[in-house]
Amino acid sequence: MKILRLKVILNFLFKKILLISGTSLLIWFTIHITLLIIDRLNDEIETVDAAVVLGNKVEKDGQPSKRLEARLNKSVELYEEGYFTFIIVSGGIGKEGYNEPAVMKSYLIDKGIPKNKIIDSNGYNSYMTAENTKEIMHELDLNSVMVITQYFHVSRTKLAFKKMDIEKVYSAHAEIFELRDIYSIIREFPAYYKYLLK
Repeated sequence: MKILRLKVILNFLFKKILLISGTSLLIWFTIHITLLIIDRLNDEIETVDAAVVLGNKVEKDGQPSKRLEARLNKSVELYEEGYFTFIIVSGGIGKEGYNEPAVMKSYLIDKGIPKNKIIDSNGYNSYMTAENTKEIMHELDLNSVMVITQYFHVSRTKLAFKKMDIEKVYSAHAEIFELRDIYSIIREFPAYYKYLLK
């Protein structure tokens, strides 16, 4: 009888712990995501040495996806307003077989950005982009950058740059909103903490 009672108590405690843990995680997730969205929709635009445009999908016809196009358009807009001298395009080779930085560079040139102001960089992810940007900054004696990406991606990208000891990091978000942002926002929660613990 005592063993049965002990099992009931332990079972109750286990369920209580699970409920409290799950609720706490949900509250933490909600606060984190809310702050991420509100904060990153407010750009930190300053005059810097270079913009860093993070890569994204290139369509099968070789054209930038809508997300990538929005990032590039934002960089053109801010370049024309005189916020930076160079644009670093960073990305990898997607499953469609295109070199993202090459496509990005071509797009920017078509938009009137001088070829000698565009710098190619490899970056299959945000962390690699930060590593390679640090090298470029060292080579060209640059001191400040502005990352340009989707609003939900800014916090993690800036975190990666800070981990590379790049102190002057500002940001601007691409002006595009899609239904798939919901998935991307959820994905950013574990991804941010993965970078934080790197």
